[in-house]
Amino acid sequence: MISFLKLIRYKNLLMVLLTMVLTKYALLDSIFISIPERNYQFSILIFSVIFIMAGGYIVNDIYDIEIDKINKPNKVFIDNIISKKNAWKVYFLLTSIGLLLGFYLSFFEGTTSNSLYFLLIIFILFVYSKYLKKTFFLGNLAISFCLSMVIYITYVFTSEAIIYSESLEEFVVYKINHHDILGPVLAYSFFAFLTTLVREIIKDIEDINGDLKLNAKTLPIIIGRNRSSMVAIFFTVILLIIIIIILHFFENEVVFISYAIAFIIIPLIYVLFKLLSAEKKKDFSKLSSLMKLIMLFGILSMLLFTIQ
Repeated sequence: MISFLKLIRYKNLLMVLLTMVLTKYALLDSIFISIPERNYQFSILIFSVIFIMAGGYIVNDIYDIEIDKINKPNKVFIDNIISKKNAWKVYFLLTSIGLLLGFYLSFFEGTTSNSLYFLLIIFILFVYSKYLKKTFFLGNLAISFCLSMVIYITYVFTSEAIIYSESLEEFVVYKINHHDILGPVLAYSFFAFLTTLVREIIKDIEDINGDLKLNAKTLPIIIGRNRSSMVAIFFTVILLIIIIIILHFFENEVVFISYAIAFIIIPLIYVLFKLLSAEKKKDFSKLSSLMKLIMLFGILSMLLFTIQ
C-alpha cells in the first residue's frame, strides 16, 4: 500500500486536495455565502481531479522507467512493485473513474461544456508523459498549466450550483458575481503556474545526466545548465514583480503583506541567489524542494482571506 501511494505521488495529491479545499472554503467562500448544496458537487469534483491526477502520475512513471533508473533508482516503482501491464490497467481505471465523475458533475450542473476541462487535463497529462516531458520547454509549460488549472477548475465548478427552491418548488441555478472573485482566482492560478514552471526547470537541471543518456531534449540539454538557471531566475523575477504588484492592492492589510514578505518574497529572493551559485545535483534538489514549499505557503495564504 505504501509503495502504491508513492507511485501515485500521494504527497502531491494531498497538495492538490489542500489547494482545492482552500480555494473553495477560504478564497471563494470569503467572497460569497456558502451554500450547503454545493458541498456535494465539490466532493465529486475533488474525487474527479484526484483520480485523474493520480492516473497522470502513473502514466508519467510508465514512460519514465529508463530515465528514473538513472536519475532516481531508489524510486522506480514500475516493474518493481507493479508490472507495466498492470500499471496501464490502473492508469485507465483511475482516469476513467475521474472522467466519469467529471462528466456526471458537468451534466448534473447542466453545463456539459465544462466536461472539456477534464478531457483537456487528461490529454495534457498523457501527451506530457509520452512526448513533451523530454522536449524543449513545452513539457515545463504543459505541467505548469495543468497544475494551475486546479485552482481555476475549482472556481468554475463552485461558482454556481443547482439548488432546490421551496418557494418556486423547482431546481434553480445559483450563480455568484464573477467580477468579485475572478481577479484573486487568476492571481493564484498564475502564481501556481509560475512557481511550478520555475520548479520544473530546476528539476530538469537536476536530472540532466539521466536525460542526456536517453537523448532527451530538455531545456538544460539544449541551452546548457547555466543558461537554464538564468531562465529560472528570469521567471522567478517575473513572479516577484507580479507578487509585489498584487500586494499593492492589499496596502492596508498588514497581516497579508507581512505573510507574503516572510514566507514568499524572502524565500524567492533566496532561490534567486542560490540559482546563481548552484552547481551540484543536491543544490538543485534543495531548490526544487524549496519551490514546492513556497507554493505551499502561497496556497496557505488563502486562509488570510477568512480573517480580513
